[in-house]
This record gives sequence, structure tokens and C-alpha cells, in this order.
Amino acid sequence: MVRERIADDIYVFTSRLYAQETAGAIITKAGVILIDTLFYPEETLAIRQFLEERLGQPIRYVINTHYHADHTQGTFLFPEAHVISHTRCHDLLNTVGRDGLAQAKEQLNNFEEVEIVLPDLTFDQGHLDLHLGGKTVRLLHMPGHSPDVIGVLLMKDRILFASDNMMPVPTLFDGSYDDLVHSLEMMLEMGLDCIIQGHGEVILRGEVDSILASNLNYLRLIKQKVTKLLEAGKSAESLQTITIESCGKSRIPLNGLVTDLHQANLLRLYNDLAANGG
Repeated sequence: MVRERIADDIYVFTSRLYAQETAGAIITKAGVILIDTLFYPEETLAIRQFLEERLGQPIRYVINTHYHADHTQGTFLFPEAHVISHTRCHDLLNTVGRDGLAQAKEQLNNFEEVEIVLPDLTFDQGHLDLHLGGKTVRLLHMPGHSPDVIGVLLMKDRILFASDNMMPVPTLFDGSYDDLVHSLEMMLEMGLDCIIQGHGEVILRGEVDSILASNLNYLRLIKQKVTKLLEAGKSAESLQTITIESCGKSRIPLNGLVTDLHQANLLRLYNDLAANGG
């Protein structure tokens, strides 16, 4: 796990073991707001030890930005904290999340103690403001990568924890193309100084608008290219001809995982457009 201090009171933790996923910590006078956890318990435990033992700060809140296991699975390590999410995240954790954890326990070691922890504070419309130790963070429902994604905005600093709506390549996963476009457009209008991606490097001041524009352009291009294949009557196998480079992105980030994510985006979009008549 790599620790990065991006402001006096804000840390970002990046996994060395799982797709460069990130978690964040906001330090206040009254304790810590933790944004997501990491997939492997040992890395989340290292976060807890740093915050509680080295900094002497209790974790008051854990925010689950969406239900996917790599961002929620370590929540059980913070039994004293309140857990916050969108209402849909609560419901998905209680269904799909439980099924996924059962499968993970059958396939992976060191997951025996992992448990699903359901959020005890949820919201389902608009936004939720959280005040702690003189700081205010705003939780915004921003679906896209999945239907329950929330962004976490530090109001004063204009820093956004964007969850998996921001990755080196935008990823639909089990969300919605239109929702993801809308959420990225929202970010462009927010006047942000910094974005913490759900996976990958922190996006610093001066890069925010250009990277958001690049992500929106990528989404526009894949829709154009997939639509063209459908109109020509091409099968899903033809999606392999649409390279990630032809859509304006590099195949290098996340140790090459972005190429698999790109192909998954194309297939998801192909099936959605086909189901809706193109």
C-alpha cells in the first residue's frame, strides 16, 4: 500500500496488490472520515494502523462510495465507525455483495474473517453534508460506473473523491453510459482543484479539465464506433478491431488492465445499443 499526503489533512492510499485502487482519509479535530477501503484486508489494516496508531486519530466514519467489493470489503475492520452510503449501495451490498463475498471466500485465502457491513446512514436523493471537526464534506449521488456511486467533495478545498467514475479509462461496469457522461459533465462544472480516482493516480490542479474532457471524448468515440458496427450488421467479435488507442486512451495504465476494461465497455455498449434498437 502506497501512502500519499495531498494536503495537510488529506491522505490517499493506493493498493499495491489490486489494480491501484484507492482509499482516502480526511483528518479532522474530531477524528477521521475514511473514504472507501482496500480489497485485501492486510492493506486496509495498514491504513487503520497508520491512522490510529501513528497519527492517534480514531476513525469516526467510513464512506462506501459504491458497493463493489474492492471498495467496501475492508469496512469490517472499523467496527466503531458509522458507515455511510447511498441507499442503493446498502441494498446491493445486502444482495449482490453477499453473494460475491461467498464466492471470494471459496476462491481466495485470508478472507475468512471478512464480513459484509451494511451502512447505518444512507441517503437517496440530492446530497448529504457531513460535518466533523470543523470540516464539511458533501456526498453527491453520481451514478455511472455503477448505479449507487457517490462522489465525496471537500467543499472548501474543492477536492473530489470521484470513486470509479474516474479511472484511467472510464468504465461502465454495471452502470449506465448516459449516467456516466452526466456525472463527468457535472465534475467539469464543479471547479475542482483535484480529483482522486477510484483506481490510478491522483489528478492534480491543471490536469482536471483536460482529463475530464479526454474521458468524455473517449465515451463519445466508443459510442460512435460501436454504433457504426451495429449499423453495418457486424457481430460482437468485430469489437476487437476497436483499439483503445483509436479511442484516445493508452493501454499502459493499471499494468495494462485498461485494455480489458476497454473491451468490456465495448461489449456492454454493443449489447445495450442492440437491445434498444441501436
